[in-house]
Amino acid sequence: MSASASHRPDARPASPAPPAPQAPPAPQAPGPDLPRRRGLGLSAKLLALTLAVVAIAEIAVLVPIIANFRLAWISDRLSSARTAALVLDAAPDEVPVDLTHQLLDSVGAMVIVVKKEDTRRLLAMSDMPPEADVHIDMRDMDWWSAVRGAASTLLARNGRILRVVGDPPPGADFIEIVLHETPLRKAMLKFTGTVALISLAVAVLAGTLVYLSLNTLFVRPMRRLTERMLAFREAPEDASRIIEPSGRTDEIGTAEEALEELQRGLSQTLQQKSHLAALGLAVSKINHDLRNLLAAAQLISDRLAALPDPTVQRFAPKLLATLDRAITYCEQTLSYGRAQEPAPERRDVQLLPLLDEVREMLGLHPGAGVAWVVSVDPNIVVDADPDQLFRVILNLARNSLQALEARAPADPERDQIRVTAKRVGSTVEIQLADTGPGIPENRRAHLFEAFVSSSRRGGTGLGLPIAGELVRAHGGDIRLVDSKEGTVFRITLPDHPDRPVRRERIRA
Repeated sequence: MSASASHRPDARPASPAPPAPQAPPAPQAPGPDLPRRRGLGLSAKLLALTLAVVAIAEIAVLVPIIANFRLAWISDRLSSARTAALVLDAAPDEVPVDLTHQLLDSVGAMVIVVKKEDTRRLLAMSDMPPEADVHIDMRDMDWWSAVRGAASTLLARNGRILRVVGDPPPGADFIEIVLHETPLRKAMLKFTGTVALISLAVAVLAGTLVYLSLNTLFVRPMRRLTERMLAFREAPEDASRIIEPSGRTDEIGTAEEALEELQRGLSQTLQQKSHLAALGLAVSKINHDLRNLLAAAQLISDRLAALPDPTVQRFAPKLLATLDRAITYCEQTLSYGRAQEPAPERRDVQLLPLLDEVREMLGLHPGAGVAWVVSVDPNIVVDADPDQLFRVILNLARNSLQALEARAPADPERDQIRVTAKRVGSTVEIQLADTGPGIPENRRAHLFEAFVSSSRRGGTGLGLPIAGELVRAHGGDIRLVDSKEGTVFRITLPDHPDRPVRRERIRA
Protein backbone atom coordinates (compact mmCIF):
# COMPACT_ATOMS: atom_id res chain seq x y z
CA MET A 1 0.00 0.00 0.00
CA SER A 2 2.73 2.47 0.94
CA ALA A 3 4.50 1.79 -2.27
CA SER A 4 1.45 2.75 -4.33
CA ALA A 5 0.70 5.83 -2.24
CA SER A 6 4.17 7.22 -2.53
CA HIS A 7 4.27 6.76 -6.26
CA ARG A 8 3.36 10.08 -7.94
CA PRO A 9 1.45 9.99 -11.25
CA ASP A 10 3.81 12.49 -12.83
CA ALA A 11 6.90 10.56 -11.80
CA ARG A 12 9.01 9.14 -14.56
CA PRO A 13 11.44 6.29 -14.15
CA ALA A 14 14.97 7.42 -14.49
CA SER A 15 16.26 6.40 -17.88
CA PRO A 16 19.55 4.57 -17.72
CA ALA A 17 22.51 6.67 -18.67
CA PRO A 18 23.93 5.80 -22.07
CA PRO A 19 27.14 3.85 -21.81
CA ALA A 20 30.24 5.91 -22.19
CA PRO A 21 31.87 5.45 -25.58
CA GLN A 22 34.91 3.27 -25.37
CA ALA A 23 38.07 4.06 -27.17
CA PRO A 24 38.91 1.63 -29.95
CA PRO A 25 41.58 -0.87 -29.02
CA ALA A 26 45.08 0.20 -29.80
CA PRO A 27 46.42 -1.43 -32.95
CA GLN A 28 48.82 -4.22 -32.27
CA ALA A 29 51.39 -5.86 -34.39
CA PRO A 30 49.78 -8.59 -36.46
CA GLY A 31 52.52 -11.12 -35.81
CA PRO A 32 53.41 -11.62 -32.15
CA ASP A 33 56.58 -13.40 -31.22
CA LEU A 34 56.16 -17.10 -30.80
CA PRO A 35 56.42 -18.38 -27.23
CA ARG A 36 59.66 -19.88 -26.05
CA ARG A 37 59.90 -23.54 -26.94
CA ARG A 38 61.55 -26.25 -24.91
CA GLY A 39 63.01 -28.02 -27.95
CA LEU A 40 64.07 -27.21 -31.47
CA GLY A 41 61.76 -25.21 -33.66
CA LEU A 42 60.41 -26.38 -36.99
CA SER A 43 63.11 -24.50 -38.94
CA ALA A 44 65.93 -25.99 -36.87
CA LYS A 45 64.46 -29.48 -37.22
CA LEU A 46 64.13 -28.99 -40.97
CA LEU A 47 67.74 -27.81 -41.23
CA ALA A 48 69.02 -30.75 -39.20
CA LEU A 49 66.95 -33.18 -41.26
CA THR A 50 68.20 -31.65 -44.52
CA LEU A 51 71.85 -31.89 -43.41
CA ALA A 52 71.38 -35.49 -42.30
CA VAL A 53 69.71 -36.56 -45.53
CA VAL A 54 72.29 -34.81 -47.72
CA ALA A 55 75.16 -36.23 -45.67
CA ILE A 56 73.79 -39.76 -45.96
CA ALA A 57 73.30 -39.30 -49.69
CA GLU A 58 76.86 -38.00 -50.12
CA ILE A 59 78.30 -40.89 -48.13
CA ALA A 60 76.26 -43.35 -50.15
CA VAL A 61 77.74 -41.86 -53.33
CA LEU A 62 81.29 -41.24 -52.06
CA VAL A 63 81.98 -44.77 -50.77
CA PRO A 64 81.41 -46.55 -54.13
CA ILE A 65 83.41 -43.88 -55.94
CA ILE A 66 86.44 -44.42 -53.69
CA ALA A 67 86.10 -48.19 -53.96
CA ASN A 68 85.89 -47.92 -57.75
CA PHE A 69 88.98 -45.67 -57.78
CA ARG A 70 90.95 -48.36 -55.92
CA LEU A 71 89.82 -51.04 -58.35
CA ALA A 72 90.68 -48.86 -61.33
CA TRP A 73 94.15 -48.11 -59.90
CA ILE A 74 94.87 -51.80 -59.39
CA SER A 75 93.40 -52.69 -62.80
CA ASP A 76 95.75 -50.17 -64.43
CA ARG A 77 98.70 -51.89 -62.75
CA LEU A 78 97.49 -55.27 -63.96
CA SER A 79 97.12 -53.93 -67.51
CA SER A 80 100.63 -52.58 -67.42
CA ALA A 81 101.82 -55.92 -66.00
CA ARG A 82 100.15 -57.82 -68.85
CA THR A 83 101.90 -55.60 -71.39
CA ALA A 84 105.22 -56.09 -69.65
CA ALA A 85 104.60 -59.85 -69.47
CA LEU A 86 104.13 -59.97 -73.23
CA VAL A 87 107.43 -58.18 -73.76
CA LEU A 88 109.30 -60.30 -71.25
CA ASP A 89 107.74 -63.51 -72.48
CA ALA A 90 108.63 -62.76 -76.13
CA ALA A 91 112.38 -62.55 -75.50
CA PRO A 92 113.14 -63.78 -72.02
CA ASP A 93 116.91 -64.18 -72.68
CA GLU A 94 117.45 -60.97 -74.66
CA VAL A 95 115.85 -58.39 -72.31
CA PRO A 96 118.52 -56.46 -70.45
CA VAL A 97 118.29 -56.15 -66.68
CA ASP A 98 117.91 -52.37 -66.87
CA LEU A 99 114.94 -52.75 -69.18
CA THR A 100 113.41 -55.28 -66.81
CA HIS A 101 113.71 -52.85 -63.95
CA GLN A 102 112.19 -50.11 -66.08
CA LEU A 103 109.29 -52.34 -66.93
CA LEU A 104 108.76 -53.17 -63.25
CA ASP A 105 108.95 -49.48 -62.33
CA SER A 106 106.36 -48.64 -65.01
CA VAL A 107 104.09 -51.25 -63.52
CA GLY A 108 104.90 -50.22 -59.96
CA ALA A 109 105.43 -53.84 -59.01
CA MET A 110 108.26 -55.78 -57.46
CA VAL A 111 107.34 -59.14 -59.00
CA ILE A 112 105.43 -60.22 -62.11
CA VAL A 113 104.38 -63.88 -62.27
CA VAL A 114 102.41 -65.60 -65.02
CA LYS A 115 100.81 -69.01 -64.64
CA LYS A 116 100.59 -70.97 -67.87
CA GLU A 117 99.21 -74.45 -67.83
CA ASP A 118 100.57 -75.92 -64.57
CA THR A 119 103.69 -73.77 -64.38
CA ARG A 120 104.17 -70.53 -62.53
CA ARG A 121 106.78 -68.48 -64.38
CA LEU A 122 108.57 -65.58 -62.77
CA LEU A 123 108.95 -63.03 -65.54
CA ALA A 124 110.54 -60.20 -63.60
CA MET A 125 111.67 -59.41 -60.09
CA SER A 126 113.52 -56.34 -58.85
CA ASP A 127 114.79 -57.59 -55.50
CA MET A 128 113.80 -60.31 -53.14
CA PRO A 129 110.24 -59.18 -52.20
CA PRO A 130 108.94 -59.44 -48.64
CA GLU A 131 105.98 -61.62 -47.75
CA ALA A 132 102.60 -60.19 -48.90
CA ASP A 133 100.29 -58.71 -46.22
CA VAL A 134 97.10 -58.55 -48.30
CA HIS A 135 95.91 -60.84 -51.11
CA ILE A 136 93.56 -59.40 -53.76
CA ASP A 137 91.92 -61.48 -56.48
CA MET A 138 90.52 -59.16 -59.13
CA ARG A 139 88.87 -62.04 -60.96
CA ASP A 140 86.29 -62.53 -58.23
CA MET A 141 85.62 -59.08 -56.79
CA ASP A 142 82.12 -58.18 -55.62
CA TRP A 143 80.83 -54.76 -54.49
CA TRP A 144 81.06 -55.42 -50.77
CA SER A 145 84.62 -56.77 -51.04
CA ALA A 146 85.62 -53.68 -53.02
CA VAL A 147 84.17 -51.37 -50.32
CA ARG A 148 85.86 -53.29 -47.51
CA GLY A 149 89.17 -53.25 -49.40
CA ALA A 150 88.96 -49.50 -49.95
CA ALA A 151 88.29 -48.90 -46.27
CA SER A 152 91.17 -51.21 -45.33
CA THR A 153 93.56 -49.33 -47.59
CA LEU A 154 92.58 -45.91 -46.28
CA LEU A 155 92.93 -46.99 -42.66
CA ALA A 156 96.09 -49.11 -43.13
CA ARG A 157 99.61 -48.21 -42.10
CA ASN A 158 102.20 -47.40 -44.72
CA GLY A 159 104.46 -50.17 -45.99
CA ARG A 160 102.00 -52.99 -46.52
CA ILE A 161 102.64 -55.37 -49.42
CA LEU A 162 99.87 -56.37 -51.82
CA ARG A 163 99.65 -59.57 -53.83
CA VAL A 164 97.25 -59.00 -56.72
CA VAL A 165 95.92 -61.70 -59.04
CA GLY A 166 94.16 -60.73 -62.25
CA ASP A 167 93.19 -61.81 -65.73
CA PRO A 168 96.27 -63.05 -67.67
CA PRO A 169 97.63 -62.21 -71.09
CA PRO A 170 96.55 -64.53 -73.96
CA GLY A 171 97.55 -68.14 -73.46
CA ALA A 172 98.00 -67.96 -69.66
CA ASP A 173 95.85 -68.86 -66.66
CA PHE A 174 96.37 -65.73 -64.54
CA ILE A 175 98.88 -63.00 -63.85
CA GLU A 176 100.14 -62.09 -60.42
CA ILE A 177 101.98 -59.00 -59.25
CA VAL A 178 103.43 -57.99 -55.90
CA LEU A 179 103.57 -54.26 -55.12
CA HIS A 180 103.65 -51.74 -52.30
CA GLU A 181 100.29 -50.44 -51.06
CA THR A 182 101.65 -47.01 -50.03
CA PRO A 183 101.37 -45.41 -53.53
CA LEU A 184 97.80 -46.71 -53.76
CA ARG A 185 96.97 -45.33 -50.33
CA LYS A 186 98.44 -41.91 -51.14
CA ALA A 187 96.53 -41.76 -54.41
CA MET A 188 93.32 -42.77 -52.67
CA LEU A 189 93.77 -40.15 -49.90
CA LYS A 190 94.35 -37.45 -52.49
CA PHE A 191 91.38 -38.58 -54.54
CA THR A 192 89.20 -38.86 -51.43
CA GLY A 193 90.11 -35.34 -50.33
CA THR A 194 89.31 -33.93 -53.75
CA VAL A 195 86.03 -35.80 -54.05
CA ALA A 196 85.11 -34.91 -50.45
CA LEU A 197 85.64 -31.19 -51.12
CA ILE A 198 83.57 -31.36 -54.28
CA SER A 199 80.89 -33.41 -52.50
CA LEU A 200 80.86 -30.98 -49.59
CA ALA A 201 80.36 -28.06 -51.94
CA VAL A 202 77.59 -29.90 -53.75
CA ALA A 203 76.05 -30.96 -50.44
CA VAL A 204 76.09 -27.41 -49.09
CA LEU A 205 74.56 -26.06 -52.28
CA ALA A 206 71.95 -28.81 -52.51
CA GLY A 207 71.17 -28.62 -48.79
CA THR A 208 70.79 -24.86 -48.95
CA LEU A 209 68.47 -25.08 -51.95
CA VAL A 210 66.41 -27.85 -50.35
CA TYR A 211 66.23 -26.00 -47.02
CA LEU A 212 65.25 -22.70 -48.61
CA SER A 213 62.67 -24.40 -50.79
CA LEU A 214 61.08 -26.32 -47.93
CA ASN A 215 61.29 -23.29 -45.66
CA THR A 216 59.54 -21.15 -48.24
CA LEU A 217 56.93 -23.73 -49.21
CA PHE A 218 56.08 -25.15 -45.79
CA VAL A 219 57.84 -23.70 -42.75
CA ARG A 220 57.10 -20.01 -43.34
CA PRO A 221 53.40 -20.64 -44.14
CA MET A 222 53.10 -22.84 -41.05
CA ARG A 223 54.81 -20.17 -38.96
CA ARG A 224 52.40 -17.59 -40.35
CA LEU A 225 49.46 -19.83 -39.46
CA THR A 226 50.81 -20.23 -35.93
CA GLU A 227 51.39 -16.50 -35.48
CA ARG A 228 47.87 -15.68 -36.69
CA MET A 229 46.35 -18.24 -34.34
CA LEU A 230 48.33 -16.83 -31.40
CA ALA A 231 47.36 -13.28 -32.32
CA PHE A 232 43.70 -14.28 -32.60
CA ARG A 233 43.87 -16.08 -29.26
CA GLU A 234 44.92 -12.85 -27.54
CA ALA A 235 41.93 -10.88 -28.84
CA PRO A 236 39.39 -13.12 -30.64
CA GLU A 237 36.88 -10.28 -30.95
CA ASP A 238 39.33 -8.16 -32.96
CA ALA A 239 38.48 -8.76 -36.63
CA SER A 240 41.86 -7.37 -37.73
CA ARG A 241 43.54 -10.46 -36.26
CA ILE A 242 41.72 -12.85 -38.58
CA ILE A 243 44.08 -14.50 -41.03
CA GLU A 244 43.93 -13.49 -44.68
CA PRO A 245 44.36 -16.51 -47.01
CA SER A 246 47.36 -16.28 -49.30
CA GLY A 247 45.45 -17.73 -52.23
CA ARG A 248 47.47 -20.94 -52.39
CA THR A 249 45.77 -23.90 -54.02
CA ASP A 250 47.47 -26.65 -52.01
CA GLU A 251 46.69 -28.11 -48.56
CA ILE A 252 48.17 -25.09 -46.75
CA GLY A 253 45.86 -22.80 -48.71
CA THR A 254 42.93 -24.99 -47.73
CA ALA A 255 44.04 -24.80 -44.08
CA GLU A 256 44.27 -21.00 -44.30
CA GLU A 257 40.77 -20.73 -45.73
CA ALA A 258 39.37 -23.09 -43.09
CA LEU A 259 41.15 -21.14 -40.33
CA GLU A 260 39.78 -17.85 -41.69
CA GLU A 261 36.25 -19.24 -41.74
CA LEU A 262 36.65 -20.62 -38.22
CA GLN A 263 38.13 -17.39 -36.83
CA ARG A 264 35.53 -15.20 -38.53
CA GLY A 265 32.66 -17.31 -37.23
CA LEU A 266 34.12 -17.42 -33.73
CA SER A 267 34.77 -13.67 -33.75
CA GLN A 268 31.19 -12.94 -34.82
CA THR A 269 29.85 -15.35 -32.20
CA LEU A 270 31.89 -13.73 -29.45
CA GLN A 271 30.83 -10.25 -30.54
CA GLN A 272 27.20 -11.37 -30.60
CA LYS A 273 27.52 -12.93 -27.15
CA SER A 274 29.16 -9.77 -25.81
CA HIS A 275 26.30 -7.70 -27.18
CA LEU A 276 23.77 -10.14 -25.76
CA ALA A 277 25.51 -10.06 -22.38
CA ALA A 278 25.39 -6.27 -22.30
CA LEU A 279 21.78 -6.33 -23.49
CA GLY A 280 20.92 -8.98 -20.90
CA LEU A 281 22.40 -6.87 -18.12
CA ALA A 282 20.39 -3.86 -19.29
CA VAL A 283 17.22 -5.95 -19.59
CA SER A 284 17.77 -7.36 -16.10
CA LYS A 285 18.02 -3.87 -14.65
CA ILE A 286 14.97 -2.70 -16.55
CA ASN A 287 13.02 -5.78 -15.52
CA HIS A 288 13.91 -5.28 -11.88
CA ASP A 289 12.53 -1.76 -11.85
CA LEU A 290 9.62 -2.68 -14.10
CA ARG A 291 8.60 -5.51 -11.77
CA ASN A 292 8.39 -3.08 -8.87
CA LEU A 293 6.27 -0.68 -10.92
CA LEU A 294 3.98 -3.51 -12.01
CA ALA A 295 3.60 -4.68 -8.43
CA ALA A 296 2.48 -1.20 -7.44
CA ALA A 297 0.07 -1.13 -10.39
CA GLN A 298 -1.27 -4.52 -9.32
CA LEU A 299 -2.06 -3.19 -5.85
CA ILE A 300 -4.00 -0.31 -7.39
CA SER A 301 -5.82 -2.74 -9.69
CA ASP A 302 -6.83 -4.84 -6.69
CA ARG A 303 -8.50 -1.74 -5.22
CA LEU A 304 -10.23 -1.02 -8.51
CA ALA A 305 -11.57 -4.57 -8.64
CA ALA A 306 -13.39 -3.93 -5.35
CA LEU A 307 -15.44 -1.07 -6.87
CA PRO A 308 -19.07 -1.97 -7.68
CA ASP A 309 -19.06 -0.20 -11.05
CA PRO A 310 -20.12 -2.72 -13.76
CA THR A 311 -17.57 -1.41 -16.25
CA VAL A 312 -14.79 -1.74 -13.71
CA GLN A 313 -15.97 -5.24 -12.82
CA ARG A 314 -15.87 -6.18 -16.46
CA PHE A 315 -12.33 -4.88 -17.25
CA ALA A 316 -10.62 -5.37 -13.87
CA PRO A 317 -10.07 -9.16 -14.29
CA LYS A 318 -8.49 -8.58 -17.69
CA LEU A 319 -6.26 -5.86 -16.26
CA LEU A 320 -5.24 -8.12 -13.35
CA ALA A 321 -4.50 -11.00 -15.71
CA THR A 322 -2.37 -8.75 -17.91
CA LEU A 323 -0.44 -7.41 -14.94
CA ASP A 324 0.06 -10.93 -13.62
CA ARG A 325 1.48 -12.05 -16.96
CA ALA A 326 3.79 -9.03 -17.07
CA ILE A 327 5.09 -9.74 -13.56
CA THR A 328 5.59 -13.42 -14.42
CA TYR A 329 7.50 -12.43 -17.54
CA CYS A 330 9.78 -10.14 -15.54
CA GLU A 331 10.41 -12.80 -12.90
CA GLN A 332 11.25 -15.47 -15.46
CA THR A 333 13.49 -13.13 -17.43
CA LEU A 334 15.39 -12.20 -14.27
CA SER A 335 15.63 -15.84 -13.27
CA TYR A 336 16.98 -16.95 -16.64
CA GLY A 337 19.30 -13.94 -16.84
CA ARG A 338 21.38 -15.19 -13.94
CA ALA A 339 24.89 -16.21 -14.95
CA GLN A 340 24.36 -19.60 -13.35
CA GLU A 341 21.74 -21.29 -11.24
CA PRO A 342 22.95 -22.12 -7.73
CA ALA A 343 24.00 -25.72 -7.19
CA PRO A 344 21.06 -27.82 -5.98
CA GLU A 345 20.91 -28.45 -2.25
CA ARG A 346 19.65 -32.00 -2.42
CA ARG A 347 17.79 -33.84 0.28
CA ASP A 348 14.92 -36.30 0.63
CA VAL A 349 11.75 -34.68 -0.72
CA GLN A 350 8.31 -36.26 -0.52
CA LEU A 351 6.81 -35.76 -3.94
CA LEU A 352 3.09 -35.71 -3.14
CA PRO A 353 3.13 -32.66 -0.78
CA LEU A 354 5.25 -30.79 -3.32
CA LEU A 355 2.66 -31.49 -6.03
CA ASP A 356 -0.05 -30.11 -3.74
CA GLU A 357 1.92 -26.88 -3.43
CA VAL A 358 2.12 -26.62 -7.21
CA ARG A 359 -1.65 -27.13 -7.48
CA GLU A 360 -2.31 -24.39 -4.94
CA MET A 361 0.09 -22.04 -6.71
CA LEU A 362 -1.80 -22.55 -9.98
CA GLY A 363 -5.19 -22.10 -8.30
CA LEU A 364 -6.48 -25.52 -9.41
CA HIS A 365 -8.88 -26.00 -6.52
CA PRO A 366 -11.73 -28.51 -6.75
CA GLY A 367 -14.37 -27.18 -9.09
CA ALA A 368 -11.90 -25.28 -11.29
CA GLY A 369 -12.26 -25.43 -15.06
CA VAL A 370 -9.08 -27.51 -15.38
CA ALA A 371 -8.79 -30.75 -13.40
CA TRP A 372 -5.59 -31.63 -11.51
CA VAL A 373 -5.23 -35.43 -11.55
CA VAL A 374 -2.39 -36.94 -9.50
CA SER A 375 -1.58 -40.67 -9.45
CA VAL A 376 1.50 -40.80 -7.24
CA ASP A 377 2.42 -43.20 -4.45
CA PRO A 378 2.54 -41.09 -1.25
CA ASN A 379 5.71 -42.93 -0.20
CA ILE A 380 7.82 -41.82 -3.17
CA VAL A 381 10.86 -39.81 -2.09
CA VAL A 382 12.99 -37.78 -4.52
CA ASP A 383 16.64 -36.88 -3.91
CA ALA A 384 16.49 -33.26 -5.11
CA ASP A 385 16.51 -29.60 -4.20
CA PRO A 386 12.86 -28.96 -3.18
CA ASP A 387 12.78 -25.36 -4.41
CA GLN A 388 14.29 -26.20 -7.80
CA LEU A 389 12.08 -29.27 -8.24
CA PHE A 390 9.08 -27.09 -7.40
CA ARG A 391 10.09 -24.60 -10.10
CA VAL A 392 10.51 -27.36 -12.69
CA ILE A 393 7.06 -28.85 -12.11
CA LEU A 394 5.45 -25.42 -11.78
CA ASN A 395 6.83 -24.26 -15.15
CA LEU A 396 5.63 -27.40 -16.92
CA ALA A 397 2.21 -27.29 -15.23
CA ARG A 398 1.78 -23.59 -15.94
CA ASN A 399 2.45 -24.19 -19.65
CA SER A 400 -0.15 -26.97 -19.67
CA LEU A 401 -2.67 -24.80 -17.81
CA GLN A 402 -2.25 -21.89 -20.23
CA ALA A 403 -2.62 -24.24 -23.22
CA LEU A 404 -5.86 -25.66 -21.76
CA GLU A 405 -7.29 -22.27 -20.82
CA ALA A 406 -6.74 -21.03 -24.36
CA ARG A 407 -9.69 -23.08 -25.58
CA ALA A 408 -12.35 -21.66 -23.27
CA PRO A 409 -14.79 -22.50 -21.90
CA ALA A 410 -12.83 -24.98 -19.79
CA ASP A 411 -14.33 -28.36 -19.00
CA PRO A 412 -12.74 -30.45 -16.20
CA GLU A 413 -13.88 -33.63 -17.91
CA ARG A 414 -11.96 -32.69 -21.03
CA ASP A 415 -9.23 -30.35 -19.78
CA GLN A 416 -6.95 -32.15 -17.36
CA ILE A 417 -3.36 -32.02 -16.09
CA ARG A 418 -2.20 -35.49 -15.09
CA VAL A 419 0.87 -36.22 -12.96
CA THR A 420 2.31 -39.69 -12.41
CA ALA A 421 5.55 -40.86 -10.84
CA LYS A 422 7.42 -44.06 -10.13
CA ARG A 423 10.78 -45.16 -8.78
CA VAL A 424 13.00 -47.40 -10.91
CA GLY A 425 15.97 -48.48 -8.84
CA SER A 426 17.92 -45.33 -7.93
CA THR A 427 15.94 -43.14 -10.35
CA VAL A 428 12.58 -41.38 -10.05
CA GLU A 429 10.53 -40.77 -13.20
CA ILE A 430 7.92 -38.00 -13.08
CA GLN A 431 5.54 -37.64 -15.99
CA LEU A 432 3.37 -34.57 -16.50
CA ALA A 433 0.74 -34.73 -19.24
CA ASP A 434 -2.17 -32.60 -20.38
CA THR A 435 -5.10 -33.12 -22.71
CA GLY A 436 -4.46 -29.93 -24.66
CA PRO A 437 -3.77 -29.41 -28.36
CA GLY A 438 -0.13 -30.54 -28.08
CA ILE A 439 3.04 -28.90 -29.38
CA PRO A 440 3.34 -28.23 -33.13
CA GLU A 441 5.97 -30.32 -34.91
CA ASN A 442 7.92 -27.28 -36.11
CA ARG A 443 8.51 -26.11 -32.51
CA ARG A 444 9.70 -29.36 -31.00
CA ALA A 445 13.31 -28.93 -32.10
CA HIS A 446 13.59 -25.66 -30.13
CA LEU A 447 11.66 -26.59 -26.99
CA PHE A 448 14.50 -25.87 -24.59
CA GLU A 449 15.92 -22.78 -26.30
CA ALA A 450 15.31 -19.47 -24.60
CA PHE A 451 12.79 -17.01 -26.09
CA VAL A 452 11.92 -19.28 -29.05
CA SER A 453 9.96 -22.19 -27.57
CA SER A 454 6.76 -20.41 -26.60
CA SER A 455 3.83 -21.14 -28.87
CA ARG A 456 1.22 -19.02 -27.12
CA ARG A 457 0.65 -15.32 -27.45
CA GLY A 458 2.33 -13.35 -24.68
CA GLY A 459 4.51 -16.30 -23.58
CA THR A 460 8.08 -15.70 -22.49
CA GLY A 461 9.62 -18.84 -23.90
CA LEU A 462 11.65 -19.29 -20.70
CA GLY A 463 9.69 -21.91 -18.75
CA LEU A 464 11.12 -24.96 -20.51
CA PRO A 465 14.73 -23.65 -20.74
CA ILE A 466 14.70 -22.95 -16.97
CA ALA A 467 13.21 -26.38 -16.25
CA GLY A 468 15.78 -28.09 -18.47
CA GLU A 469 18.67 -26.25 -16.82
CA LEU A 470 17.49 -27.18 -13.31
CA VAL A 471 16.96 -30.85 -14.22
CA ARG A 472 20.40 -31.11 -15.82
CA ALA A 473 21.93 -29.58 -12.68
CA HIS A 474 20.60 -32.65 -10.83
CA GLY A 475 22.20 -34.96 -13.39
CA GLY A 476 18.77 -35.80 -14.78
CA ASP A 477 16.97 -35.53 -18.06
CA ILE A 478 13.76 -33.93 -19.33
CA ARG A 479 12.23 -34.73 -22.68
CA LEU A 480 9.03 -34.58 -24.68
CA VAL A 481 7.32 -37.96 -25.01
CA ASP A 482 5.34 -38.82 -28.12
CA SER A 483 1.65 -39.03 -27.32
CA LYS A 484 -1.58 -39.36 -29.25
CA GLU A 485 -3.24 -36.72 -27.08
CA GLY A 486 -1.93 -33.46 -25.62
CA THR A 487 1.63 -32.91 -24.39
CA VAL A 488 3.64 -35.28 -22.20
CA PHE A 489 6.93 -34.44 -20.51
CA ARG A 490 9.01 -37.00 -18.64
CA ILE A 491 11.49 -35.96 -15.97
CA THR A 492 14.17 -38.42 -14.87
CA LEU A 493 15.98 -37.61 -11.62
CA PRO A 494 18.72 -40.00 -10.42
CA ASP A 495 19.73 -40.19 -6.78
CA HIS A 496 23.01 -38.55 -5.90
CA PRO A 497 25.76 -41.20 -6.24
CA ASP A 498 27.26 -40.29 -2.85
CA ARG A 499 23.99 -40.73 -0.94
CA PRO A 500 22.90 -44.06 0.55
CA VAL A 501 20.36 -46.32 -1.07
CA ARG A 502 17.05 -44.53 -1.45
CA ARG A 503 14.16 -45.27 0.83
CA GLU A 504 10.60 -45.52 -0.41
CA ARG A 505 9.31 -43.85 2.70
CA ILE A 506 10.61 -41.41 5.29
CA ARG A 507 10.06 -42.83 8.70
CA ALA A 508 9.46 -40.55 11.64
